[in-house]
Amino acid sequence: MRERTRFRSKTRPTAFTLIEVLLVLIILVILGSLAASVFTGTQDKANVQATTVQIGLLEEPINRYRLSLNKYPEEIKDLWEPPTDSDEEEKWGSPYMKKLGDDPWGNPYQYLAEGEKNEDSYDLWSYGPDGEDGTEDDIGNWEDEE
Repeated sequence: MRERTRFRSKTRPTAFTLIEVLLVLIILVILGSLAASVFTGTQDKANVQATTVQIGLLEEPINRYRLSLNKYPEEIKDLWEPPTDSDEEEKWGSPYMKKLGDDPWGNPYQYLAEGEKNEDSYDLWSYGPDGEDGTEDDIGNWEDEE
């Protein structure tokens, strides 16, 4: 009879203890939080870079508008909406670009025809991640000139 008991105990499957399961869960949570923090920083950098590229790409349609009408557009929407003035309408060939969407943070791009930071041209900028104007994280076409 002793042999049977001994035999059963050897073949009986062992299970994980509660402490072992909790330890594995704690390790997974720590690894997950580290991975999330790495990817969060990557997304922020990608949004800033995308905004910088978008502002750079808008330079060409604005300059083409200026060549056609001998002035900078009054508003950014003038690049895709035809002017109502008949004299300007003759000079305005076609839309210079498709309608501009919002920046990666969901805010509209800002534009001043008579620039404050670029006194001899225009200012074009995004409020940046905080969504507030005039803060350090604003991204604009003056970045290269400072």
